Amino acid sequence: MRGSLAVFMRGSAAVLLAIFAVCGPVRAEDAPASGAGLSDVPELSEGFRLLYTQHFPEARETFHSWANAHPGEPFPQAAIAASYLFEEMYRQGVLTSDFFLNEKRFLHGIDGKPNAERMKDFRGALTNARALAKTRLVQKPKDPEALFALTIAAGMESNADSVLEKKQLDALKMIKEANKDAKVLLAQRPEALDANVALGCANYIIGSLSAGTRFMLWFGDIHGDKKLGMEQMQQAADHGRYLKPFAQILLALAARREKKNELAQKLLRELTEEFPSSTLFAAEYAKAMGRPVPAEMHPN
Repeated sequence: MRGSLAVFMRGSAAVLLAIFAVCGPVRAEDAPASGAGLSDVPELSEGFRLLYTQHFPEARETFHSWANAHPGEPFPQAAIAASYLFEEMYRQGVLTSDFFLNEKRFLHGIDGKPNAERMKDFRGALTNARALAKTRLVQKPKDPEALFALTIAAGMESNADSVLEKKQLDALKMIKEANKDAKVLLAQRPEALDANVALGCANYIIGSLSAGTRFMLWFGDIHGDKKLGMEQMQQAADHGRYLKPFAQILLALAARREKKNELAQKLLRELTEEFPSSTLFAAEYAKAMGRPVPAEMHPN
């Protein structure tokens, strides 16, 4: 059984991550503000809009500016980390149907290696986000803003470990950590439904594996339910704040795997309407509609 589990970790841990990249709490209309991640900050919203339209350096500059002005906030550091990770995933074609519908790539991650300098900066920002979050937890145990930052940090690191760097054992550890923090967050802030990006993606992917593989993972306290996972991702896509578009693209890609073409087309149409200059969303919408994709829409 140990040998079989090792085989699984080399291959399918990448699956647990390909759509596990982003997770963070969302807005409820009557939810109290609690730090940058749980409230509306125009500067950060603009930074994420730049991220969604593939203006990565400009997004980072916006996040850095706000972080420098608010040195005690962990979320801007997580946003900086996200800008590096999402840029690398974009360059590698991870957030596309070409990746998700290709079983070999979906199970084993990217070909080759990620950009070393970009990954170094990504991990440096993660370290900063975690340090600030842990300081807040010392001052206030179960602080929602700190749990928000820790959840997305673990989710993003799991993504990088598995899909980009192929460190499957480390990725599985991060998956468990992200799930743990997300559950604590939701227990006290049930309106923070975007935390379901992490829980939903893990549930969906693990639930899609063979019965034998799920049985082996059960011994490591890793469980999955495919139907529940889709429902959780839908909740995040419906009720997100800064990260809502990422929940939508991830759900759309999962929907294409499930041959739920109408759902995928709806989500991708909404993304192209909200971000008309995004080559990523436009290309995926064209693919979902069976239309040719112009060369200029492909990552550089």
